[in-house]
Amino acid sequence: MSRLRSCRVGEEIKRELARMIHEELKDPRIKGLISITDVEVTNDLRYARVYVSIMANPEEQAITLQVLENAGGYFRSELAKILSTRLTPELVFQHDQSLAYGARINQILAGFKKENGEK
Repeated sequence: MSRLRSCRVGEEIKRELARMIHEELKDPRIKGLISITDVEVTNDLRYARVYVSIMANPEEQAITLQVLENAGGYFRSELAKILSTRLTPELVFQHDQSLAYGARINQILAGFKKENGEK
């Protein structure tokens, strides 16, 4: 029961954080395309690990992730107004490299196809 609830809360956090980042966060240090790929919430709803994909060079990725971590308190206070939970999870931002990893695998597979003469 609690796992289902934490999944629902995670999806709500994901939706609201994506909206807040694109509409409300006005920081000139943020560069590139930012997307929330997943949110994992613990069963007790105390912590939420937010996976963020940032399409920019590595230096800009680090700066953008730092800006998001610094704005974590703001995000948490805004989520407290929206979520109907007794506790608002503490947000832990983590860079998600799965999209870059998938693109690298596609490049390797395309190279194999080219070597074998396939289309």
